Amino acid sequence: MKQNVVVLFGSGAIGEAIARRVSAGKQLLLADYNEDNLKNVQKRLQEAGFNVDAIRADLSSRDSIQAVVKKAQSLGEIQHLINAAGVSPSQTTPEQVLKVDLYGTSVLIEEFGKVMAEGGSAVIISSQSGHRLPALGTEIDQQLATTPTEQLLDLDVLQPDVIKDSLAAYQYAKRQNVLRVAAESVKWQERGARINVISPGIIMTPLALDELNGPRGAGYKRMFESMVTKRPGTPDEIGELAEFLLSDKSAFITGTDILIDGGVTAQYWYGNVSEVRDSGKAN
Repeated sequence: MKQNVVVLFGSGAIGEAIARRVSAGKQLLLADYNEDNLKNVQKRLQEAGFNVDAIRADLSSRDSIQAVVKKAQSLGEIQHLINAAGVSPSQTTPEQVLKVDLYGTSVLIEEFGKVMAEGGSAVIISSQSGHRLPALGTEIDQQLATTPTEQLLDLDVLQPDVIKDSLAAYQYAKRQNVLRVAAESVKWQERGARINVISPGIIMTPLALDELNGPRGAGYKRMFESMVTKRPGTPDEIGELAEFLLSDKSAFITGTDILIDGGVTAQYWYGNVSEVRDSGKAN
């Protein structure tokens, strides 16, 4: 009997929290660009009793993603895909944000959609940032959802006259993730597989700490005060939602996006504009 394989792209705090909930008794394949992080997470999970293999991977490269697919297939049937990889707008250029978070995620969804086991499921970690944009219109939504992957970065809406900084690139990438998953879920259904998006708010991870200590940190802290929780979220809270979406308990859910942000996006659009909108610019 072939093993059931769980593939985790991006072995940060959120990805690890999800993998711990769905990988017991399965073969886990970790894929990450940072080799030190990859080795540390592999060691930690192996010591906790998980069966873990690892491969260095670059989400911005189709060849690299295909190598991960090939490695996963050699281990067994791919039951779950978790994509928690990406870059922060405080870490890099607009071009790199679009290359990794928009193009790379689209390639990942496409390539794994060809090989998922029947009954398999995936979760793509996006962001509340995608909910910060106003409506883009039917034509642009359709372009972002269905343009052939290798032509995505040539779209007019993704050029420098529209994408003026890394934060804008991040917002457009995260909006596109949601649209792309909805479109690609139709193809996944042909294999009897499901795929959904989670859009977290501020979750305490090393990436979030970069943001808190960066130029938008004050905005983040104001945002906490506007939230029902008065605090950021935790990776475990995302892990619990992802566990549900990957399980048979959510068999009737595919192609959708779940916003988990402590209510701050609702406040951004419908709350105290002078306070919440200013803080909302932080993410």
